[in-house]
Amino acid sequence: MYCVQCEQSNKGGCAVKVGSCGKTAEVADLQDVLLRVMQGVSAYAHRAAEKGARDAEVDAFTPHAWFTTLTNVNFDAKRITTLIVRALEMRARARALAESAGADLSNLPEPATWNPGTSASELAAAAPMASILRFTDRDGPSVVGLRDLILYGLKGTAAYSEHARVLGTEAAEVSAEFHRIAAFLATDPTGIDALLTEALAIGALNLKVMEMLDAANTGRFGHPEITQVRMTPKAGKGILVSGHDMGDLEAILRQTEGKGINVYTHGELMPANAYPGLKKHPHLVGNYGGAWQDQQKEFDAFPGAIVMTSNCLINPEIKGYKDRIFTSGPVGWNGLPHIENHDFGPVIACALAQPGFAEDAPEEFVPAGFARNTVMGVADTLLGMIGKGEIKNMFLIGGCDGARPGRNYFHDLAMATPEDSLVLTLGCGKFRFNREDLGDINGIPRLIDVGQCNDAYSAIQIATAVAGALGVGVNDLPLHYAISWFEQKATAVLLTMLHLGIRKIHLGPTLPQFLTPEVLGVLVEKFDLRPTGDVQEDLSRMLAAA
Repeated sequence: MYCVQCEQSNKGGCAVKVGSCGKTAEVADLQDVLLRVMQGVSAYAHRAAEKGARDAEVDAFTPHAWFTTLTNVNFDAKRITTLIVRALEMRARARALAESAGADLSNLPEPATWNPGTSASELAAAAPMASILRFTDRDGPSVVGLRDLILYGLKGTAAYSEHARVLGTEAAEVSAEFHRIAAFLATDPTGIDALLTEALAIGALNLKVMEMLDAANTGRFGHPEITQVRMTPKAGKGILVSGHDMGDLEAILRQTEGKGINVYTHGELMPANAYPGLKKHPHLVGNYGGAWQDQQKEFDAFPGAIVMTSNCLINPEIKGYKDRIFTSGPVGWNGLPHIENHDFGPVIACALAQPGFAEDAPEEFVPAGFARNTVMGVADTLLGMIGKGEIKNMFLIGGCDGARPGRNYFHDLAMATPEDSLVLTLGCGKFRFNREDLGDINGIPRLIDVGQCNDAYSAIQIATAVAGALGVGVNDLPLHYAISWFEQKATAVLLTMLHLGIRKIHLGPTLPQFLTPEVLGVLVEKFDLRPTGDVQEDLSRMLAAA
C-alpha cells in the first residue's frame, strides 16, 4: 500500500496496514490493480473510438469503476475484486470492439495485456506493478507528481460523470475523451509539458462533465430555488441520506411516501432541499448534521436509518450505528448491507424499527438555493450594485472540508471579508460558516450558497456572466478564490479552474503531497497558485489586487 491521493494521507504517504481513511492495505492494492486494468480498457476503447466505434456498456462501467477508488468510498475487498473480474471482461470486450472496427492494435501499452489474475494470492502478487511507486526511481518526483495529478483528476471527473450517468445523462464524446486521457496515462509518459497539457485537458473535460451533471440535476429536479433549510430534527421516525446522489434521495422519498418517516439530508446533500422536484415531498424535512468528518458523532446520535450514497464514508464500526447504516452506488464497507436496484425496502424497515426523534428540536434554518439560475435572475441588480460600488469584492470560499488543523482558516476568512463584499460558497466547506450571519447588501444576502462541490459549474457560470456583462475577463473581476482541498473531486475542479485560466487561487490548508516543489513551481509560474497562509495577510493581498 502506498497512497497520497487525499489531504488526510500520512506525511510521506500512507504505507501502512490501514491508511488514515480506514482503508486496508489489501483494499488499497486492489484499487491500484483495478485502475491499471481500467487503463487497459481505455487503451482499447480509445483506439475503437478513433474508428468511430463505442460500446455503451464499457462506457457505463468505466466511471463507476474509477469512482469506487476515490477516498472514503469503497472499503470492501470482495466488491473491489468483483470489479477487477468485471474490468477484465470489459477489457476483452473493448479489445473485440477495436478489432471489429479495424483499429491498429500494435504497440499496445502494458495495461492492455497485463494479467493480474483474479485469486487473492495472484492479485496480491500483481499489486506492486500497479502502484504509483513503480515510477519514482525511473522518472523522478516531478514526473510522478504530474502523473498523479492526472490520475487523481481523472478519478474526480469519473465521479462527477457517474453522478450524471445514474441520472440518465451521458455523452459519447465525454467517454471518448476520458478513454483517450486514461490511455495516455497507460503509456507511462515522462514529458513534463505533455503531462501538464493532459492535466489541463482533464480540466476541460471536467467542465463538460459538470455541465452535464448540472443539466441532469436541473432537468430532473428543476432549478434550485432560494429555500430556508431546516437544520434541526422533527419528531418522528427518520432516514438520513448522506453523500451526493440526488437520484437515490428521490427514490427514498418516493418509497417512503405515506409511511410516517421523515427524510433528512446530510453533508453534501444539503443543497438538495432547494430543488423543486425534491422539496415537493413534505417528508423531506431538512438537513441533519454538517460536513463528512463529523459523521461518526452525528450518525451515532441519529435515531434512525442511514444511507451513504457516495463519498465520504468513515469507519462505521467505531460507534454504535453499524446495524443501521446502508451503502448504495459505488460505496462499500465489509459487512454493511448494500442496496441494489434502488430498492430501499431494507432501509425503510430499519427506520421503522428505530425510535426516531421523540420531539421537535428548536427551529433553526439556513438559506440555500443560490445556484446560477437564481443568481442570474437578479443579475441586473447585482451589476448595478457593482457599478455603484455597493459591491466592491466577491469571494469564492468553499470546497471539501476535513478534520486536520488549519481549516478554521476558511471560517475566519469568510468572517473577515468586508461588509461591501459577497461570499459565494459551495461544497461541505460551507459548514464552517454557513450558520454565521454575514448580513446583506441592500437586501442581497452576503453569503450565497451555490450548492454542492460539483456546483463549481454554477459559480463559474456566474463569474463568466458578470465578467461578460462588465466587458472584462474573469481574472479582471474583483473575485477572489480560497479553496479548501481534500480529495480527488477537488483536484478535478482545480484543474477545471486552471484550464479556464483562473489565477491567484488560494489553496489549502495544506497542499497535495503529490504536488512536488517542482510541479508547484510550474503551477505558481503559470497560474499564480498560492498556498493559504495568514488570513489577514491573504485578505490584504486579495483586496490590494482588486
